[in-house]
Formats: sequence, structure tokens, C-alpha cells
Amino acid sequence: MVVPGGAARPLPRGPARPLPLAARGGARRRRCCRARHVTRGGAMALREPGPCSGGSGDGGGGAGAGGGQDAEPCLALLPWDRFSAWLHCVCVVGFDLELGQAVEVIYPPHSKLTDKEKTSICYLSFPDSNSGCLGDTQFCFRFRRSPGRKVSLCCFLDQLDRDLPVYLKKDPAYYYGYVYFRQVRDKSLKRGYFQKSLVLISKLPYVHLFRTVLKQIAPEYFEKSEAFLEAVCSDVDRWPPPIPGEILHLPIMGIIMKLRIPTYRDKPGTTQIVQNMHQANAQISMALPTVHEVDLFRCFCPVFFHIQMLWELVLLGEPLVVMAPSPSESSETVLALVSCISPLKYCSDFRPYFTIHDSEFKEYTTRTQAPPSVILGVTNPFFAKTLQHWPHIIRIGDIKLPGDVPKQVKVKKLKNLKTLDSKPGVYTSYKPYLNKDEEIVKQLQKGVQQKRPTEAQSVILRRYFLELTESFIIPLERYVASLMPLQKCISPWKSPPQLRHFSQDEFMKTLEKAGPQLTSGLKGDWIGLYRHFLKSPNFDGWFRSRQKEMTQKLEALHLEALCNENLVFWSQKHTEVETVDLVLKLKNKLVAKGISHSSYYKQTNSSAMTESEPASQH
Repeated sequence: MVVPGGAARPLPRGPARPLPLAARGGARRRRCCRARHVTRGGAMALREPGPCSGGSGDGGGGAGAGGGQDAEPCLALLPWDRFSAWLHCVCVVGFDLELGQAVEVIYPPHSKLTDKEKTSICYLSFPDSNSGCLGDTQFCFRFRRSPGRKVSLCCFLDQLDRDLPVYLKKDPAYYYGYVYFRQVRDKSLKRGYFQKSLVLISKLPYVHLFRTVLKQIAPEYFEKSEAFLEAVCSDVDRWPPPIPGEILHLPIMGIIMKLRIPTYRDKPGTTQIVQNMHQANAQISMALPTVHEVDLFRCFCPVFFHIQMLWELVLLGEPLVVMAPSPSESSETVLALVSCISPLKYCSDFRPYFTIHDSEFKEYTTRTQAPPSVILGVTNPFFAKTLQHWPHIIRIGDIKLPGDVPKQVKVKKLKNLKTLDSKPGVYTSYKPYLNKDEEIVKQLQKGVQQKRPTEAQSVILRRYFLELTESFIIPLERYVASLMPLQKCISPWKSPPQLRHFSQDEFMKTLEKAGPQLTSGLKGDWIGLYRHFLKSPNFDGWFRSRQKEMTQKLEALHLEALCNENLVFWSQKHTEVETVDLVLKLKNKLVAKGISHSSYYKQTNSSAMTESEPASQH
């Protein structure tokens, strides 16, 4: 299959010979769908067809990594389709003396936002009035999409999403907002200050990428205004699709960013840093080491004596509030918390920056029920009173530069406080299940003393979290794999066998000989931690995902078994009713898989006739 704007990719292997034909038919239909697609702006004309290339940054057939020499020409995407693969829209939020915060510009003009979404963007794009953020501030927020919205992205992007690790998959219910806010004194304005935010709205959680993009374009935008914004969006519309695993070249206002999006096949904990392999290529202005990771050590340094306990709280989906002096600190800390259980996906809600104007404010602050499983990043001191009943609160001060870290790293005794003082710390009555790992604390402290770069400290911390998470999840993976029926139980003439049910007691028994003690030296109540985890949203999300994967595997094996059988020979030994029943079941199975059953059946039937007897006898 050829992905528009991307490299020529091999067709997926099917369970039998006829499948590739059906797959090619599906690809032709998808191209036709795109050819019939009408842009939201009303343009009917297609761009000129050109060879697809994964590494091209110019929207045409540039030479990029992964671009095959024999890539067949394909229909190019329509205007703004490439843009939509990366961004939903770009917004400019300003301050109006009469209206307050208001969306001044939405680009491209055809981009649709509901009134509720615009309101959310307005309030979340400015720091809280108590933050006093002078100068330039960057941060990130996340908000719910309005229900009933139609998905406008081309169908091939869904395939790209399947190749991503679980923690980078899009959540169709949420948008991310990436903000560059500027507040400077301006006597020519009635308010005395220039206050404006440039905001990128996207479904993609590529925090580092969009932060870098904003650093490049926002300062110049505040000088040149709307014409510059149009040029920026035109550049984004020239980007190749966000294909996981490909080396991508993304042009943006005179520079070219080089990056690679991870795939689910990547070994956990390894970041394939994109190097400037072609030093002679002066067009490559910067190579991004990651598209999504935040600086873990910088985020955790105010409370890094408690990182193991924080890992447990996130793993168990406990309600957490991060109180910070600005949206920058709150959003980075929340994103760091969510990523600390990687490669597990955090399955509950999280808000890197949350305000009292949020539509979920009442839902999350009510005292009539227990706090929900969510991580909130807040800056307004009002939350210190409103969220007193929450069980776990992280208080952080200003995140300092690496040279100032020792002043911030203080041991904070954990108490169940009714009120909060201004000192950084973790306020909770939670008692960790695992004994504290003193080695990681000593290692990080030694790094501070030796002035080890914060990037290196983050690598150490990320590896520690990864090993901890893998030690925890491997016994679960091993047990769930045992729920899969044996292949010999799969019969082409019967429905696929069902997975065995997950038994908590049965799983706990496996921990005696094959528990986390095999890969981790940490002591403690591992059994208690597992019992708590099995009740959490993170286990529910993880198990549902594994269930779906294994069920699909069973379906594929069943379909393969069917394809390997001679259906004509079988039909001669069975009644017409049984044959018709089998054909109808096969048809339903193919329809469910999105395969053209007519072409598939013809191919299968002709193959069977060739192998058994002449076609004239049928």
C-alpha cells in the first residue's frame, strides 16, 4: 500500500493467498474515497499526483528516509489534509477589556470549533491572574472535545495510529493545546500590558515537537501578525504524514526539523536519537531527540525523594493534584507523572493545566463523592481550599536550573495536612507498598554534586521507572498469555475458541514462583500492590487492550485455518444447508474484516477448483 506523502509500504501479510488481492482492492477504494473527498474550504481540485516519499518535507517526491525507489505514483492529498494530520487548527487568544479572553483568529478559516471548545481554549490559554507570568511562557493543556464531532481525517491515518506505542495513540475524546503566551508592558494599551497567546490545537500528544515549533514561530508572529500565521500553516500543510518509524523532514519558516516518531516495535526505554547523518546537508537546521518526552529530572527534582511513591500513586490511578506557581511547571509535572509508568498507558483523565472556569470544575471538586481518578495541574491558590479533601497533593515551587537543584531537593515528611503551607512536598497519608529504593536517590544526588547534565539525569530516571514498570507488568503479561487457547483447539468448522477468564486468585498463585522478584531487587508488599492495581482504571484499560489483541489473533488464526481448507471438497461431504450456513458465516467474517467477500470468495473458490477438479464440473 502507498501512503500519500509517505514511503511505499508493503501490503500486510494475510492468512492466505487471496487476501492481498482484497487488500489491494481496499487500497483502490480508499484512493477513490480521497478523490471524491471535498475539502472543508470547498476546493474540488486535487493536487498534482506525485511519488510518495516518507522523508520529503516539501509535499512532493523529495528524497527522504524510507522513500522507496519503486514507489508507485498515487493521488496526493487535498489542500489542508496534510495540515489536519498534524494540527486541528491554530488559534490566537487575546485580551479584550470588555470581553476578557477571546479567540481573535482561527486558522485555517474552515477549521471548526464549538462554542464550548472556544471557551475552554480561551480560559486555558492564559496563565491564572495570580501567576504573574511576565515575558514569554510555554505550557500545555488538554480538554474534552465536544461530543458528536465527525472525524475528518483520512482513513489511512487510523492505520498510522495502530503502529504507535499505546501511550502515543490519539484519544478521540480530547484535544491538546500547546501555548506560547506573551505578557509585556505596553503603555499604548489601556490595560498597560500586551497579553496574547499563540495556541496549536492538535489530537497528537507530541509535546516536545510542538513546543519546539512554537519557539520557532511565536516570537516572529507577535511582530508580523496574521500574514505570518498563514505562511506557517502553509508550511505545515507541506509536511509528510506522521508515519511512525520514518525519518521525517518538517520545514517551518526557513528551517527544517528532522525527527522520528516511535513505533510499538521499538524496544522500551530506547530513544532513537535522530542524528545529522548528512552533515553536508545544510538545510537540516535541527534534529529533535524526541517528539513527546519531557525533562523528567527537571520536573521531579523538587520532590524526587518521593519518586517511587509517586510512581505507585500513578500506577494505581489515585487522584492527584499538582499545585504549581505557573502553568509551565504544572503542565510539565503532570506530563512527567503520566509518563513515569511508560510503557503502560495511563488510562484515567489528566489535565496538565486546570482552571476554575473548566466545564469539569464542579465534577472534580464536589465533596459529595470521592475524588475521581484524575491528575490535575493547578496554579490558582483557590484550589488549596477547594481540593483539601483530595487524598494526594504535590506542592512544587519554581523549577530551577540544574545548578540550583540542591536548594530544591529537601526531605519532606509526609503528613495528612488539613491546610497547605508554601513549602514544596508531597502531602498524603498514603503508605507505599514497596520499600524505598535508596540507590536511585543516591545516584541522582551524586549526579547533582558532579553537575551531571539534566538530560543525563532524566535518562537515569526514565530507565529506573521503566525497569520498575516492566518488573511489575511482566508477571501479568505472562499470566494473560496463558489464557490464550492452544492453536490445536482452533477448528475451521467451529467458531473461534474463547479466551479463558482472568482469575485474580489464580494469578496471585503464579507470583510465588514467577513474580517481580525475578527481575527486581525491591522488597515490600508486591501482593498488596497487585491487588490494588487490579481494581484500578489502568488495569482495566491494559487488560481490555490485551483482550482485544488476543481476540484479533484468534480470529486471524481461525481465518487462516479456513483459508487452508478445501471448501469445495468439504461441501461435497455436507448437506446444502450446512454449506450455505458456512458460506454465510464466512461472508459475515469477511464483512467484519472490511474485505470484499465477493472477490475473496471467487479467488478462494477458483483456487479450490484448480486443486480438486476442473471448473467445468461445477
